[in-house]
Formats: sequence, C-alpha cells, structure tokens
Amino acid sequence: MAKLYFNFSAMNAGKSTMLLQASYNYQERGMRSLLFTAALDNRTKIGEISSRIGLKSEALVYDTKMDLFTCIEQQINQQTINAVFVDEAQFLTEEQVWQLARVADHLRIPVMTYGLRTDFQGKMFPGSAALLAIADILREVRTICWCGSKATMVARLDKAGNIVEEGDQVVIGGEESYISLCRKHWSLCKLGDPTDKNNDAVAEMMCEPVEL
Repeated sequence: MAKLYFNFSAMNAGKSTMLLQASYNYQERGMRSLLFTAALDNRTKIGEISSRIGLKSEALVYDTKMDLFTCIEQQINQQTINAVFVDEAQFLTEEQVWQLARVADHLRIPVMTYGLRTDFQGKMFPGSAALLAIADILREVRTICWCGSKATMVARLDKAGNIVEEGDQVVIGGEESYISLCRKHWSLCKLGDPTDKNNDAVAEMMCEPVEL
C-alpha cells in the first residue's frame, strides 16, 4: 500500500537535498518521479527545486488553489508515475494535504513531502499541521544549533542580523534570512556567544555527520 510521508525539520537541514537524491534513486531504476514546489518559494528559479550543495531539478509549481489530486491524476493518464515528491510542504493547504492522501490511497502512488514544522514565531504552518495529523510516516530531518544541541526552531533575522519576533508568517525574497536554533536559545533569542569556550568544540561537531 502506498503511503503519505512527511519529512520535517528546521531550516538548512538538507531537506531539498534528500528529496532530490530520493527522486534520483527512482529515476536511476528506470522509474518516473513527479516533483512539485511552492509558487511562494521564489528564492531561486520559479519551478526549480535546488539545494545548498548545488543539486537541482525542474518541478511543477503549485499554489493554494491547485487541486493536486486532479493534477497528478492527469499526469498519470499521460505517463506512468512511480512517486510524487513535494518540496516546501509547509505551504500546502489542509485540503491539499488530503488530496495528497487520496493520491496515496486511491492512485496507489507514494507521496513524499518535505517541509518546515513551525515558523519563526514557533507556530505551526497549516500544511505541516495537517501532515503531522494524517501522514502515514513522519520523519524528522535533524540539524543542530550553534550550541551543538538539536535544532527544532526557526529564527528570522533582519538585514543587520538581529532576530525578528513580529511580522507575517511567510516572507520570502526580501532582506530577511533564517537560522535554526534549539528551543532554549530560540526562547532566549541568543544567536551565539563568541566568548563561549565551547565554540571550538561546536565547530568541530558541525563538521561531523549528525547521528540520526
């Protein structure tokens, strides 16, 4: 039975890299994967999923009005589709998450979604909330805070590098940037301590694979 998967994390955990690698694994075996990315994500080329390490692939663009079940059904009427991948899944609507569930349940195609769990204020994205509620398989993609602890929160920074605590939930393409922090340092709005004697140890840890 096909399943709906939700791979979630904080920022810069390598979600897009994992998505592209998994899609490539299908293609390498002669199977077809169908990729989607959010219209809201305009950080790079619209209609392209790209990772920080340089991997990229073209993808269909979805907005909040697209019926994903109908779109995928139309695609499989034209060619065989063995798997569906959705990047930036936090931007899905609740209805679209149920549409993806129908793809798994009725079209019998596995659907792998990748996205953030919470925004910069620690609030759940609607798409992420729905996926956490109904996805068959939940997988946490781990990354670490500057202190070396597991990062679970996302902080928004202004152009001066200061933490922003107010504003719209979604701001893409502006002068803001994002960083992942553990819950403790997110709560303290603490981005790091250059005098901390443990910083060298943390730097070494950042260079090593994180055990999942």
